[in-house]
Amino acid sequence: MEDLGLSVSAYSFFGSVLTIGGVIGGLISGKIADLIGRRGAMWISELFSFAGWLAISFAKNAWLLNLGRLSMGIGVGILCYVVPVYIAEITPKNLRGLFTSANQLMLCSGLSLMYFVGNAVTWRTLALIGAIPSLLHVVGLFFVPESPRWLAKIGKEKELEAALQRIRGKNVDISQEATYIRDYTETFQQHSKSRILDLFQTRYVHSLIVGLGLMVLQQFGGVNAIAFYASSIFSQAGFSSSIGTISMAIIQIPATAVSVILTDKSGRRPLLMVSAVGMCLSSFLVGLAFCFQELSRFKELTPILVLIGILGYSVAYSLGMAGLPWVIMSEIFPINVKGTGGSLLTLVNWSCSWIISYTFNFMSEWSTAGTFFIYSGISGLTVLFVAKVVPETKGRALEEIQASINHFL
Repeated sequence: MEDLGLSVSAYSFFGSVLTIGGVIGGLISGKIADLIGRRGAMWISELFSFAGWLAISFAKNAWLLNLGRLSMGIGVGILCYVVPVYIAEITPKNLRGLFTSANQLMLCSGLSLMYFVGNAVTWRTLALIGAIPSLLHVVGLFFVPESPRWLAKIGKEKELEAALQRIRGKNVDISQEATYIRDYTETFQQHSKSRILDLFQTRYVHSLIVGLGLMVLQQFGGVNAIAFYASSIFSQAGFSSSIGTISMAIIQIPATAVSVILTDKSGRRPLLMVSAVGMCLSSFLVGLAFCFQELSRFKELTPILVLIGILGYSVAYSLGMAGLPWVIMSEIFPINVKGTGGSLLTLVNWSCSWIISYTFNFMSEWSTAGTFFIYSGISGLTVLFVAKVVPETKGRALEEIQASINHFL
């Protein structure tokens, strides 16, 4: 950013304003998706993202740069909620986990691709390239049906059946599934309207605890501290930051692909627990490496241990904790509170992301080893939380999950 003459503080604000936009997007995501539908919410989000990329690419000063980054954050904040919800609502129960997890694979692949392209082109060109997927998504949404479950929510029964028939295929009998969706939606709608206070009824406590717990633990396990500051972590350990970050970008793709394959085979709970255990052990290894460095003991082991720990963390996170909290969020809230519940969870996720990314440098000044030991402890708590609180949703219809966990049965 030398050509715009940004100071370190201005550049830091540019980086963090994405998270502020994410908080705003998360706050309004559920309401938008409930009011204008899942497709409409995706259109709105991509328009924000497209405008943000263009603003960054053609920025001549810091305020337009920050405005573009804020706009992108709002778009991503909305997408984080509406995409997994839409996928979960249109896919059959035996493939729901696979398709919803595939969203994380596409996200991971896109980030890795942009990282490699960013090493070959200027940041303005990179921003223009980033606008292309947003534009393609806007056009592609004209050919995508609306969610049948949202159509049931607003009482459009003919459109519900037409959308479901289009999704399942011309020759498939959808009458039983359409009736199932319609009946459960009517049952849920009778209990309460979509207001934020309705979420805190006793019947929704379990869903709230599961959703909020997974979102908080996902972020407080330190993922964004590692993602945002991987280069400085490797440098502090005495390892090449470029080799380290490139290795991270490469290794996440096959790990996420494995998660996609296993989500509907092994189930959500086993993958989440394996993922959290891996994050716990990897964070502990990184903390141990920096502890050796701080104590001036076995300092020659620090670089390789940090590399193994960070790569191990990336693999473990990609296996479960990266995408599955969003999968489960899209499954556990019934249609009458899905918008408000999803908005709250997305808001909490982005807020925790900001807290971790903001506090990491301060915690590292206190003790890098201690910081990673704390992340390790939180990941250990995640294992217990999943084992005791999170239900298995593999192979169950959305309405069945929502009725059982929210005590409608």
